[in-house]
Amino acid sequence: MKIGVIGAGAVGLYYGSLLQRAGHEVRFLLRRDYDAITRSGLTVTSPGGGFHLEQVRGFRDSRDMGTVDLVLVALKAFANQYLADMVRPLLGEHTALLTIQNGLGNEELLAEAFGGDRVLGGVAMIGVTRGEPGVVNHMALGSIRLGEFSGGLSRRSGQLAAMFTDAGVACTAVADLRKVRWEKLVWNIPFNGLCALTGQTPGRLLATPATRSLVAEIMDEVIAGGNAQGLSEPISREYGEEMLATTARHTGDYRPSMMVDRLEGRPLELEAIYRIPLRYAAQQGAAMVRVGMLHALLELGEPVQP
Repeated sequence: MKIGVIGAGAVGLYYGSLLQRAGHEVRFLLRRDYDAITRSGLTVTSPGGGFHLEQVRGFRDSRDMGTVDLVLVALKAFANQYLADMVRPLLGEHTALLTIQNGLGNEELLAEAFGGDRVLGGVAMIGVTRGEPGVVNHMALGSIRLGEFSGGLSRRSGQLAAMFTDAGVACTAVADLRKVRWEKLVWNIPFNGLCALTGQTPGRLLATPATRSLVAEIMDEVIAGGNAQGLSEPISREYGEEMLATTARHTGDYRPSMMVDRLEGRPLELEAIYRIPLRYAAQQGAAMVRVGMLHALLELGEPVQP
């Protein structure tokens, strides 16, 4: 399969490299790592075993990438105003679009631009960071749950799940993409926000009783907000407890993406991870008070736009 990766940060590089290692033709839209990767290839470190790709097809402009069978979107959601223009040159008659971006609203954007029949969404639970140029450090987890934007199980979603599984990624096709999106927010909203605000890792937050309680309370709000959306099945409160346990076990020392963005002076993904979920919850009469406060504090620290 020919695959174009848009958003070749840590997540895009990691999954794209696994797909290339499995024999697929992967083309990466690169920015800061372009020189290092096109010159020396891509190195992945991982507790399960690292590897090096000697030859990587990297491009500075998506107009040079050619059409592909699948576009894998891992772009930071704060750059979504450029997404349609990046994707458009890669589209053939039957090209599918799979976004594994954080938050809500990403599938809707692609569907509006290119039609909902092309669009799938995926939720990645992974701890991965960039190292020096041309190096990606995988620390923990890595599973993907993906589904059709229009809902329901499909032959295409099953085939894509099998493709990722064959590449070494635990991947499952799901019928209710909205539910798994909200389940990811149960983790993303508290840990991304609190870690960005405090400069502390998830493990440190969970080791302190007061902040552990705050994380759990925020999770409960997100679960209630998601369950107000008419999901196929409600998200259980026990799911939050499972997320707390998994985090303590696997990603306690991990620096979430929003924490890294704040430390490096980049914008935060506030629209996709906070504003849209807050709006959807409010429309269904679900008040997420702590989430709203967290969003307000994060927004306060954002760079002033000229």
